[in-house]
Order: sequence, then C-alpha cells, then structure tokens
Amino acid sequence: MRQKTSIEIFTYWEQLRGSADAPLRNLIQPSAVRHILPELFILELMPHEAPQFRLAGTAICSLMGREIRGESFAALWAGSQIDDPIRIATGVMTHVVPALINATGYSISGRHMAFEMVLMPMRSSGNVCDRLLGCLTPVAHTAWLGSERLEFLALDRSRLLHDRPARPVELPSHPQPADLAVPRDAARFGELMRRMLQLKTGIRDSRIG
Repeated sequence: MRQKTSIEIFTYWEQLRGSADAPLRNLIQPSAVRHILPELFILELMPHEAPQFRLAGTAICSLMGREIRGESFAALWAGSQIDDPIRIATGVMTHVVPALINATGYSISGRHMAFEMVLMPMRSSGNVCDRLLGCLTPVAHTAWLGSERLEFLALDRSRLLHDRPARPVELPSHPQPADLAVPRDAARFGELMRRMLQLKTGIRDSRIG
C-alpha cells in the first residue's frame, strides 16, 4: 500500500474497528475523511449477484465518465476478468478480511494508468458483514485522466491486508482485446491493446533469455 489515500482510509478503518474484525457502518463519519471522500466508495453485498455500488465518490465517477452508484462492481472491469474482482470483493465481506488490489485503467485512446484499490469490510449489524468500504486512487495525476474517461480496469494482482497470512495472487497478462467488453471505436482500441501486449511479451522473453 503506497498511495496517501489508501493509507489514510485504511488507518481510519483500523481505528474504527478496534479489536473487532470489522467496524459497524454507522461508525463511519464522512466529516472525518472529507478530504478523501471523492476517491471513496461503498459496495453492498447482493444475494445471488455481484456486489453493487451503494455510494461512489465524485473522482471515481469522473474517471469512469458516469455516475456509477447503483451499478454492479463488475461494470468497472475488463469483460474477461469480471470473476476475479467479484470473487475478491465478495471474499472481503464473507471472510471479513481487507484486501489490496493493483490494477491498470485503460482509456479509449489506449492511454493507461496504474491504480491502487483497498477493500475493507464493514458490518451493517453485529452479526452481518454485508458492506465494503473502498478507495480507488491513481498512482499519478495527469491531465488526460480528467478529460478522457476510463473504458475499464484490468486486474494486475491482489493480496490480503491483515494479520492473517497474505498470499499474493499474480494474474496473467491483461486479457486479449477480443475478450474485453467491446468499447467504442473497438478496432482502433483493439490494435493498440495488441501492440501493448506484444511489447510486454517481448520484454518478458528478453529477460528470460
């Protein structure tokens, strides 16, 4: 965990939970984290469905180019990668263990940016953990992030954050363009993705050799 927003919200979550495994959601005070609210979100565990955005900060909605409150968590991710982010978010609530996700966001023009996401479980009552407090933060701020929306996030890796053993999960290279949810100007975008993936493969092969 390296981003300031991630560290601040995780520290706040730790303070709220005390000796419990997760804090009650009504303990969250927006005024205490007002300066990072735009980068925060809350997911709700849905029966037989993917977790859903109950709230989403303005910075996150701006990144995606739309209001995502009420949308599925799956809507943020590349089409062929949907299962892994859902599994991680659901697991955070089911097993009451926070997690860190590193992802790359891609725009329609092929620009990309690394992001850090922290997922922290919350309880709606003493016995039910069905909420998740999260943040989504770019590792750097560039002008295009404010003017060109992200088409999707691609999951790079994830790990648990707690005193339980953390087992890093390394995922394969980002999915081939044919597997992704089809964006506008798909042909152009697909060609850009192919070039990036070929470049990554060439670098990896040269290191092995």
